[in-house]
Amino acid sequence: MSSQEGSGGFFAGFIFGALVGAAVALLLAPAPGEEIREQLREKGIELKDRAATLGAEASKKADEFRLRLQEAVEEGRQAAARKKEELLAQFEKPSQGGLELTDKNA
Repeated sequence: MSSQEGSGGFFAGFIFGALVGAAVALLLAPAPGEEIREQLREKGIELKDRAATLGAEASKKADEFRLRLQEAVEEGRQAAARKKEELLAQFEKPSQGGLELTDKNA
C-alpha cells in the first residue's frame, strides 16, 4: 500500500507542477499576432510624431545658427572695411604721424 501512496503523491505533484507551469507559460508568453501588430502600429505612430518634432527643432536650430553666422560674417566684413580705411588713411597722410614710406635709394 505504501507504493500506491507514493505513486499517488507523485501524480498529485505532477499535476500541480503542470498547472503551475501552464500558468507561468501563459503569463510569459508573447502576445497574439494582432496585439503585436497593434503595438507596433502605435509605436510607429509615436516614433513618427517624435521624428517630426525633432525635425522641426533641428530646422529651427539650423535657422538660428545660419542667422548668427550671417551676422558674424557681416560684422567681419564691416571690421575689415574699417581696418582697410584706417590703413589707407595712414598711408595717405604720412606726415601726420602715420606710417611713412621712405626710399633708401634717394
